[in-house]
Amino acid sequence: MARIRYGARTEAELAAARTASSRLPDIWSTGVVAVWESDPDAVAAVLPPPLAPTARPLVRVTISKVALAGYPLGAGSVAVAAAHRDVEGWYPLVMPMTHERALTGGREVFGEPKKLGEVTVERDGPVVRAALARHGIAFVEVRGAVSGPLPVPAPARKTDFYFKFLPAVDGSGFDLDPVLVHCLRHEKVRKLEKITGDVVLRESMYDPVADLPVRTLVELTLGEKTSDQQGRVVERVSARSLLPYVHQRYDDPRQLHDGPPEGSV
Repeated sequence: MARIRYGARTEAELAAARTASSRLPDIWSTGVVAVWESDPDAVAAVLPPPLAPTARPLVRVTISKVALAGYPLGAGSVAVAAAHRDVEGWYPLVMPMTHERALTGGREVFGEPKKLGEVTVERDGPVVRAALARHGIAFVEVRGAVSGPLPVPAPARKTDFYFKFLPAVDGSGFDLDPVLVHCLRHEKVRKLEKITGDVVLRESMYDPVADLPVRTLVELTLGEKTSDQQGRVVERVSARSLLPYVHQRYDDPRQLHDGPPEGSV
């Protein structure tokens, strides 16, 4: 009998998949990073407990293209500076990805707020344009020109904060208490250039990053980077505390309980 592809995988196949995923080579991306100081009250308002604001109300946008063989990927993130106890890092609000493969693992394993979207990184001589778009709206756009090289920084360790949860089947909250994930990244940079330009935030009901205005532009760069990541659950989180922020993850929270049309199953 021909193999049934939806059937169970053997232990050897499972072990081979785990080994392959743990031996991935460095994957380099080319992308734009913009960091700015925003309104401190706005930054504090988007942070679910137990995350807290840091001393500076920073917002960071990354817009990258990854040259995967046969599978070019666009990846982006809009995040705010946050602290959990004595650890400082970033809390991403939205992470547009151009392919489902990059989306599913991050959402299901780490709790990353990934969504399908459009990612643009273009360079024509010194002129650079990068944007994140969904539903036909480029809600973040970086425009400028490369104005010179920057020193390549030493390898750095960075932390992102994610909340991993399962919405309850009956719509009452969560099936289990959510968990807070620390995602540790070791980042290496091989090229870095300064961009002179600006950041444009456009109104979008789906991705309302325009609520985090650019008060002072702190950093605007174009670079080539690679990083790995390791996640760990650090604590369980109060469902009552997190529920008011769950809408951040969805274009419309009501879609969570959209059932199939009657008679379709």
